[in-house]
Formats: sequence, structure tokens, C-alpha cells
Amino acid sequence: MNKLTKVGCSALCGSLAAISAANAGDLTVTGGAELTYMSKGGQVTGNPFGMASAVSFAGSGELDNGWTYGLAIDMTDQDAYSASRIHVTMGGLGTIEFDQGNSGNGIAAYDNVMPTAWEEAHGAGLSGGVKTVLGVGSSNNVQYTSPTVLGTTIAVAYAHQMGAADTADKATSGAANTTVGRGYDATIKINPSLGTEILSGLNLYAGASTIETYAGNNTKDKYEGVGAITYALGPVEVGAMWSGLHDGTTTGYHTYKNHGFGVAFNVNDDLSVGYNHVESDEKGNSKETAEADSFQAAYTMGGATFRIAEVDIENRNYGSSAAADVSGHVISLGLSF
Repeated sequence: MNKLTKVGCSALCGSLAAISAANAGDLTVTGGAELTYMSKGGQVTGNPFGMASAVSFAGSGELDNGWTYGLAIDMTDQDAYSASRIHVTMGGLGTIEFDQGNSGNGIAAYDNVMPTAWEEAHGAGLSGGVKTVLGVGSSNNVQYTSPTVLGTTIAVAYAHQMGAADTADKATSGAANTTVGRGYDATIKINPSLGTEILSGLNLYAGASTIETYAGNNTKDKYEGVGAITYALGPVEVGAMWSGLHDGTTTGYHTYKNHGFGVAFNVNDDLSVGYNHVESDEKGNSKETAEADSFQAAYTMGGATFRIAEVDIENRNYGSSAAADVSGHVISLGLSF
């Protein structure tokens, strides 16, 4: 990790010249790289080796009243801009965050919180084409997160116009979108430990989202919902989740219902194994259920993590793909700095 500290000096003022140094905040830089080998059963894979990299900048500071603020900027492969966000934490009043679409706010934060050794089943190398909840997380949004009281944290997120392009300061996104309007998300997380150790690992999640759409485009408002429960006791964590969405269209396939579960076991401080299963029903489709299963293991050694996933997909993209049933394995080396 590289750490950069900004230092400022006051200007001279007449004959009462004074110079002072003030710590304006910290800027840290972190990053990672990943190398993968993928094999798909019964398919031509060509070059099975792949690589990805990411760099994140995080700035932080503190106001005189004790409030803190921060900036995060994410860069992906080839130094491409991904997302940025600014947050202000107001002590016991909660946190306000302005986000330019990193899918971390609103209902997207709980789209899949299942325990796993690496990734969810439909994203561990082979894409299942499963439609999950996203809400306002993919668009410019502002979110308020309450302080945690009695183990309960509430968040509400708002996007003024879904799908609007990221905008610079003193700028707007341009003409109004004639298809999609405002979006509203609300989520809650409850840790009902009641001061007991046996319940300290229990977490309950719920969220809902609505996005305005316009009838002139043969659409209705979009609705999404999610619920999940996870429980960790010692080295074992288990969980189950349910979600659903209506994508707003009035023709074709437009309603999706998902459920899944996962279990992860920490063999020791370095090695973990897990299993994850996801099913998604596309209502109205004769091949309506897409399923994904994945067995995974991960071993950490300092800043390096070795991971392997065995993945099976049935009815990928709800049976619309040429190869609807696929399987394969992925080997990964992740490096962090």
C-alpha cells in the first residue's frame, strides 16, 4: 500500500506573516491483480489463460466537529475509470454517500450475501445469465445510511434519473431520458444478537426497489425485492436468500424469481472451502429455470490467494444460449498490494 499525505501552508498576510502546516487528509492507493486458467467441458476454449487488474484510490479527512469524509475512485483494466463515490459520516447522525454507479448502494448491496469461499455460483467463471436485483446501484445515486441501533442499520437510496451518464461538477447529464425516470431503494440489516454470543453471527437482510418507467415505451414501473439470512458459528457459515423482480416490460418474459443457499467452512486461518447454489425462474418461458452450482476452495498466503472453483450451469440464460448446459473449472491466483 502506498500512502500519500497532503500538506498545506497558510499564505502570508501583510506584516503579520505566519506559516503553518495542516494535515489536509490522507490518500491511499491499493490494488490487485488476478491470473486465471479456465476449462469448459465439451467446448473449445482457445487460450485458457486470463488476467485482470484493479487500482483503487481512497482519500479521507476529518472536520473540526469530528465528522469524517472520504473519496473512493476505482480503476479497472488498462487504467479504465470504473466508479467513484464521496461520503460524509456525521457521527451519530449516520452517513451520506454520493455514488457514480459502482453497484454498492441500495438493494444491489444485498443481491447475494451468501457465504462462499470465492464467488457466487453463477459468477465463478461461468456466467449463468441469471437476472438479479440491482435497483439504483448502477446509476448516479445518493444514499443515507443510519447509525446502527440495537443491531439494526437502515439505508435509503435515490437516483434522480436512472441510467444517466456520470457527470462532472457544475454539469448535467443532458436531455431527459424518455424511458426511465427516478429510482428509490430501501434496505435494512438486522443483527439480533440481544447481547448473546450464540446469536452474534445471525444477520437478517431485506430490501425493496422501484424505478419509474414510461408507458409510451410499452413499459410499467420496475419493482425488485430481496431477503436473506446468514448465520456464522465458529468456522462454519450458512445462508439462504430469495429475490424477485419485474423488469417493467409488458411483452415477453418480464418476471424473475430467484433463490439460493450457500455454506462455507474455514478449515484454518488460511484455507476455506464452500458450496453455493442458485436457481432463477423466468416466468412464461418453457425452459424457465436456470441453475448454477459451484464447489470452491481458497488458500491465502500473505498477499497471494489461490482459488479453484468447479461450476455446473443448467439452462444458462434461461435456455436461450446455444450451449445451455455447461460445466467447467477455474483456477485463480489473486495478488494484492
